[in-house]
Amino acid sequence: MSRALNRRTFLAASGGATFAAAAAVSPTAQAAPDVTLRAAAVDDPTEATIAEALTMLRAGTLSATELVQTHLDRINRFDGTYQAFNTVTADSALTKAAEVDARGDVRRALSGIPLCIKDNYWTAGVRTTANSRIFADFVPDTDATAVSRLTAAGGIVLGKGQMGPLATTRATTPAGVVTTVNAWTPEDVTVDPGGSSTGPATSVAGRLATSSIGTQTGGSITEPSRQQNLTGLKPTMGRTSIHGIIPLSFTRDHSGPLARDAMDAAIVLSVLAGPDPLDPRTLGLPKVPDLVTAATPVYGARGVELRRATRIGVPGDFFTDLTPEVAAARQSFLDRLAAVPGVTLVDVTYPTDWELLTGAFNAIRLSERTEPFRHWLRQDLSLFGVSSLSWLQGLLLSGDEWITGQRAKTWLLQELFSGLFTQCDVVLQTSPVPFDILGLPEIAFPIGEAPAYDSGPLAPVGVILGGQPYEEDRLLQVAAAHQAVSDFHLRRPADPAPARLLSSAALQLDAATVARTAQ
Repeated sequence: MSRALNRRTFLAASGGATFAAAAAVSPTAQAAPDVTLRAAAVDDPTEATIAEALTMLRAGTLSATELVQTHLDRINRFDGTYQAFNTVTADSALTKAAEVDARGDVRRALSGIPLCIKDNYWTAGVRTTANSRIFADFVPDTDATAVSRLTAAGGIVLGKGQMGPLATTRATTPAGVVTTVNAWTPEDVTVDPGGSSTGPATSVAGRLATSSIGTQTGGSITEPSRQQNLTGLKPTMGRTSIHGIIPLSFTRDHSGPLARDAMDAAIVLSVLAGPDPLDPRTLGLPKVPDLVTAATPVYGARGVELRRATRIGVPGDFFTDLTPEVAAARQSFLDRLAAVPGVTLVDVTYPTDWELLTGAFNAIRLSERTEPFRHWLRQDLSLFGVSSLSWLQGLLLSGDEWITGQRAKTWLLQELFSGLFTQCDVVLQTSPVPFDILGLPEIAFPIGEAPAYDSGPLAPVGVILGGQPYEEDRLLQVAAAHQAVSDFHLRRPADPAPARLLSSAALQLDAATVARTAQ
């Protein structure tokens, strides 16, 4: 069997689907209403949110071509430093933008909006490498469902976002040399830019794209968002299709937006969400709620308030092992939330076996990532580069251990609903891993700034809020309310120095480090 054929066969099996044409338009796509424009967005379109850019496009004060070209200009100036993209599709993006302008097509949910797509999403005619040696020359002939829905909604693909090799760590070369930097600390490559969706996050934070999509198996939407001042939404398992995404774990892969604020995350998720016949995990689920309305703040006599009264759980370790600056940012965040009518903060306790169920049993994910890649593991271990150890760890897990892990997962879910979620509606997370294990939704958003490390550069501070199944709307309303009473989400990093002037030495991760830190 040829490698090309084998690659398609295992991807189809992993998705549990055939390779018929993907559903083009999501039935749940929502366009945002016109919004009040900030001066910064009017002066420089790369500052704009999706909602702001659409408002200017509809008013005729901005063209899609101008919007795309300003982002391409920044890519040309700064991506030598950021290394957020591994492929830029400039000609195609400008052609699509000209078509939007020629048709006056500005009423769709993402008309003319420049997007960065993580490089594990299939893109027809454009290399899809997952930043790995295995897929180095892979050019799909169809789009992933998510990409198809974004472009059907008018979105314009600027290029493919750099990522960790096979989505296992921060973005590096397959040999482990760090590539993509945190947009807030471009001169210090040691500052973690987040998980494997590094490129999509850095592209939005660095104003090289208006928005982006990533994938999360162990924190790679929420962590880069938390570390780069973005709003990232990992939906409930099945809320978005993962058909046409190079897999990592059948039971834990999610797709979702890394955006500038709650409204942008809602718009993109509304486009991505909904049933897809090509991904059976999306079928037969509860209806997608009105996400754009959920992300629209409401105001009462005392200012912004929640649409739905919500108990926000604060776990006992929320202030554990923090620097004084991060602890102060978290306390200020809680003080702001407590002043919002409809919010009730409650102290919550984890199940007694929380550490065991979310720690040791998290290792069973390794056998899931090994399963679709056995062909290449038998062929040549060097194809896995710096992440090879974690693939070997997966091979060493036995079937009975995997079953034990699945039973632990069921027990964890039961304990969550019979315990934690009787105390609160949503809960602040100290790690994305527990809700990744269970496929529950999470949203990350910025709450402050603090030194990245002792005497280090200033970097964003974010939080992750976890919710109950299919309650992305409740998470969005909390994030939107906080963004209505704070301005952290409006802050952007300073432009970096040209790559040749940076003083940081190259950083190379070794296999042991990647195996230890991979989530």
